[in-house]
Amino acid sequence: MAETAANRPIFDEMRGTDGKIRPAFAGVDQWLSNMPDGEHGRMQLQADLLYERMGITFGAYGSANGHERSIPFDLIPRVLGKTEWDKLEAGLRQRVRALNAFMHDAYHRRDICRAGKIPEAQIVRNDQFLSVMQDFDLPGSIYAHICGVDLVRVSEGQFYVLEDNCRVPSGVSYMLENREVMMRLVPSLFTQNRIQPVAQYAEELLNTLKATAFPAASSDPCVVLLTPGPYNSAYFEHAFLADEMGVELVRGTDLFVDDHKVYMRTPRGPKQVDVIYRRVDDVFLDPLAFRPDSMLGIPGIIGAYRAGNISLANACGTGIADDKATYCYVPEMIRFYLGEEPILQNVPTYRCSEAQDLLYVKENLKDLVVKEVHGSGGAGMLVGPTSTKAEIETFREKLLANPANFIAQPTLSLSTCPTFVEEGIAPRHVDLRPFVLSGDRIAIMPGGLTRVALRKGSLVVNSSQGGGTKDTWVLADH
Repeated sequence: MAETAANRPIFDEMRGTDGKIRPAFAGVDQWLSNMPDGEHGRMQLQADLLYERMGITFGAYGSANGHERSIPFDLIPRVLGKTEWDKLEAGLRQRVRALNAFMHDAYHRRDICRAGKIPEAQIVRNDQFLSVMQDFDLPGSIYAHICGVDLVRVSEGQFYVLEDNCRVPSGVSYMLENREVMMRLVPSLFTQNRIQPVAQYAEELLNTLKATAFPAASSDPCVVLLTPGPYNSAYFEHAFLADEMGVELVRGTDLFVDDHKVYMRTPRGPKQVDVIYRRVDDVFLDPLAFRPDSMLGIPGIIGAYRAGNISLANACGTGIADDKATYCYVPEMIRFYLGEEPILQNVPTYRCSEAQDLLYVKENLKDLVVKEVHGSGGAGMLVGPTSTKAEIETFREKLLANPANFIAQPTLSLSTCPTFVEEGIAPRHVDLRPFVLSGDRIAIMPGGLTRVALRKGSLVVNSSQGGGTKDTWVLADH
């Protein structure tokens, strides 16, 4: 039976199921209880000014109000105790290890297919499969150097993985800036609570990127961050991370390939580049290898990549694991490659490419969330319980026109977190995106980006759909 919001109570992050303040939230509860009338409004105004001065923006494609806007920030943090975070961290490590093992196998022997655990068609017929990566060996066999795993909680100890973002996951800059704003506004909270820091992310990211370099690279690899440019929705993040790491922010025209090596144009002449943290999608990376009309990439860079003279993070072709249909098989990957039982659970998922699943989905659209296999940002999805009959029927036609392009999941009772809204403090649904770095070791920042659906009852937390963010605390004890 599908698990729906209607047949399961909603878990409150602050008060739990018994209505009592959970130990991890004791400090936040005390802070809110002692807050004078009107103080919230004053602090929110200060936070908005800080965001404006710091230039923290999000580019919303198709926005009617201009290209860039601020992401709403809520002052009440989401708090995780050490014990629950330790379990999450172990599950994230396990999951990302299995995903990287899968990607290496998918581009080599495909033992998991030979064992009958995953259909080979799921790999070779995947739109994100790149034949240029076949039998190509990467340092450490790591493909997803930066992975953002979307989690939701439905009860005290039960988290589900919603998605594995293995291509170019965004949002870490907002995690860091949210912490910076909170530390400026209420520094006393950080002296009264043992909150684990996240400021080391840029250093960990740079170390991870350097660890991806091929043996031919210099002993101190030259790293750059490749951006599509200021019209990209995540351009703020690109500039922010390059600045934090102390590396050059470059566009395709800043780089060129000569003799299968990549160079950056500088006022002092060409400088060889060893590692590119690329925030450009695969198909735009090299007009000689992929889309010939791409103005964002570097002609010949895939040849340099195959020659072992430049590392790309994340690796090309990671989209085969960043796919909502492949997602269904991650528990099998964990068992097959690691010989372990999954610590974090998947949401039960129906693959509309399969006749029996499609039949169930067609008959239960009003109770399900239906997503495009390669969709992102909350666009192009149906949330059955909050959709009108007309919207469901329109979506049904879209689904039946190309069933293999969709998966469906039950509508989970996403947990809520107290949030400042116009009428005061009210519960709003949240998710969590921790960031996992894989290089010569795995590093995970304690916490991640908490996204919050600001509309009452809404389950859509995506920034592109009007969602906001919160600071995420992981306590050193509790």
